[in-house]
Amino acid sequence: MGCSRSIPNSFGLFICLVCCLFWISSSVLAAFRPVDNFLIDCGGTKPLEIDVGRTFQPDSGNSNLGFSVSPASRIFVSENVTSPSNLYQTCRVFTETSNYTFRTNQVGRHWLRLHLYPIENSHYNLKAAVFSVVANGVTLLHEFSFAESGKPPSRLRKEFVIPVDASGFVLILSPSNGSVAFINGIEVISVPDGQFPPTAVSIPIGSSVDIPVHVALGTAYRINMGGPLLTPNNDSLWRTWEPDYPFLLNSASARNGSVDPSFIKYPAGVTVEIAPNVVYATAQEMADANVGDQRFNISWVFRVDGGFTYLIRLHFCDIVSQALNNLVFNVYINNQTALNSFDISSKTKGISAAYFVDFAAGVSMSSDQILVQIGPPNLRNIPPNAILNGLEIMKISNIEDSLDVPVVADFGSRGPKKKVVVLAIVFCLVGSAILALIAAAIYLYFHQPKKPKKRPVSAWLPLPTHVGHSESKISTVSYTSTAPSLGLGRVLAFSEVREATKNFDESLVIGLGGFGKVYRGILDNEVVVAVKRGNPRSRQGLMEFRTEIEMLSKLRHRHLVSLIGYCEELNEMILVYEFMAGGPLRKHLYGSDLPPLTWKQRLEICIGAAKGLHYLHTGAAESVIHRDVKTTNILLDENHTSKVADFGLSKLGPTLDQTHVSTAVKGSFGYLDPEYFRRQQLTEKSDVYSFGVVLMEVLCARPAINPALPREQVNIAEWAMYWQKKGQLEQIIDPHLVGYVNLDSLRKFGETAEKCLSEYGIQRPTMGDVLWNLEYALQLQEASVQTIADESSTNYIPEIPEWIPHIEGAECESADRASDDAATRSAVFSQLINPKGR
Repeated sequence: MGCSRSIPNSFGLFICLVCCLFWISSSVLAAFRPVDNFLIDCGGTKPLEIDVGRTFQPDSGNSNLGFSVSPASRIFVSENVTSPSNLYQTCRVFTETSNYTFRTNQVGRHWLRLHLYPIENSHYNLKAAVFSVVANGVTLLHEFSFAESGKPPSRLRKEFVIPVDASGFVLILSPSNGSVAFINGIEVISVPDGQFPPTAVSIPIGSSVDIPVHVALGTAYRINMGGPLLTPNNDSLWRTWEPDYPFLLNSASARNGSVDPSFIKYPAGVTVEIAPNVVYATAQEMADANVGDQRFNISWVFRVDGGFTYLIRLHFCDIVSQALNNLVFNVYINNQTALNSFDISSKTKGISAAYFVDFAAGVSMSSDQILVQIGPPNLRNIPPNAILNGLEIMKISNIEDSLDVPVVADFGSRGPKKKVVVLAIVFCLVGSAILALIAAAIYLYFHQPKKPKKRPVSAWLPLPTHVGHSESKISTVSYTSTAPSLGLGRVLAFSEVREATKNFDESLVIGLGGFGKVYRGILDNEVVVAVKRGNPRSRQGLMEFRTEIEMLSKLRHRHLVSLIGYCEELNEMILVYEFMAGGPLRKHLYGSDLPPLTWKQRLEICIGAAKGLHYLHTGAAESVIHRDVKTTNILLDENHTSKVADFGLSKLGPTLDQTHVSTAVKGSFGYLDPEYFRRQQLTEKSDVYSFGVVLMEVLCARPAINPALPREQVNIAEWAMYWQKKGQLEQIIDPHLVGYVNLDSLRKFGETAEKCLSEYGIQRPTMGDVLWNLEYALQLQEASVQTIADESSTNYIPEIPEWIPHIEGAECESADRASDDAATRSAVFSQLINPKGR
């Protein structure tokens, strides 16, 4: 066959690949013979051939095949068919915790594939079944249920990589109370040596990340770029490879290329087990945009679970070049450079030779995506192009040995005694709560005024510690005691909040975000407030609610937003703040029709925010790290006085004998301290870095991250520092400032931001130093205004040259460009508007 290249969905490519698949199924499958190869048809009654050369054995009466089930469930269901032809037409049902035990012969990693489908059955509603699955101590599924998805059930194939020692392999299925567990099929197959790396390149680029042999992996995505769906028949390790089109952000940016799979060469260190040659024989490359200078990226977005580290394997094979060293490009992962000016042929020393690179990227608890991009470098001596042949994303188990939830269920301790103890505790708590309510009711009955003209002001109470287990709701118990406060804020009755917002009138909504809606309200003492009402389905829940109350109740400063009170009755999570008429700083910079701020106003706003952060770091009884400093979390009142808001992610700073706080990475894309992201070590200097991004945003009046811009301009910190180091920062400032900014004031401002954005925290100034420098920049500006009457003086920045394009502000902080879309609609509390930027 000859080499061919075509547009997506090409019929010729399809025919070529289909013809090759038959050759692959009979050749590459012979390359690997696993030591352990357990193929189980759960609930089946006779051997079942599924794929070429693969026969699944029934799971009953087959202890001689090297596995057993204990206790052995006698319940199995099947579809109403005379001769089952696939794994999903039968399943085994368990009413109690049961183990599949495999007597393995090889120590090391093993593939585990679980096949799940809720067969219709008159005795068991398998769609509503809730159960957990653990393999060799690693939680794979925690309280899994098909009903949770809200979609019609489909065949589910979950793939994992599990470490196995000399004791063998044990798979545990545990139904939740009153439910059942079920499974249709199981595969346990030993993994070839060298299949997974001991280390991977960290993202952002830094020291290598270890991938210990004892960690488990879970396959999130396995993608065949530019090619068709590949089934287990087409892979020597019986893997499935999906097409990439559903994940492309802009399909017009890419076109597929292909060659005969027999052309693919495997250099030393790469085998057909890494990926079949059909994966390397197809690719996505840059489409022809019919412009003189092609400078754009191909982007793919993949939804993932936050709070985990992911192994990301990229597969490359130059099938589009006619000579060596003609294909050089950049690769980005989550807006961070992964490969810079990457030349595949310099690694493989040949054309059509397979190559792969492994990366490790952490995804914060509040994030839900991995963004992969390829694009041309800033080189003029080669044609602009970029290519990607395949991609695998695998979740790495966390420190709790879980691939599903942060807290691992203790399956080994289930039993009657434990249930009795739990029930006893629950009854005691409920009884205590009822007695407390009765006592409180009696007290109020005998002590309340006869005919009060107004409802008395709500008592001040501590946030209850015996809340429910939900992460989005507080316990339904209503607390109305008049006990003395512990200083956590005024407790407002739900009726009081409802009255203040006119029963949560939609016309009073001033913001909408991840936590819920924000309403403008008026309390009975005529105080105007902003009411943040939690959405029970929000991903931001109890922990942020508690943190916000606890932090703001301890902190009082002119440049921090004040918490007036909170309400936690009737499953509600409501926070009540002082009303900030000016709204978030961001909408005064771009994305709205508000008049532009003057340079003096911008300096004063930055100084106010710096004072608030300086107080957090040094003025409170315990230092506080904000952890989410950005322009939507700096609010303005009617006089443009700035106040720092949103303390839901805040953490207490390190003690005297500590240098940092070790914690999971949280924050917003574009503002995250790179050192904190790499090392998960939080310090006050992390806030300083984020504030440096804010300074650049204030100066340039554009978002911190804007994927719509050319690659070099996407990240404002990188773009601004490029011009700052050239001594030409004035080239990218907000055009509204041109002719009105003193050049010395701008230099001091730029130097301050540059120090804030230093790569390492030890090189950054304290917030006190930042504050001093900003005040000095303001003095330089005011002094020049007093002494220079002519605004076009040579000491002021001249007009921006016409060749510098003005970039319109776009409300986008992350790759999906949706994180802060509501910011322009809110007059208050931007912290509620950005559910995904954490």
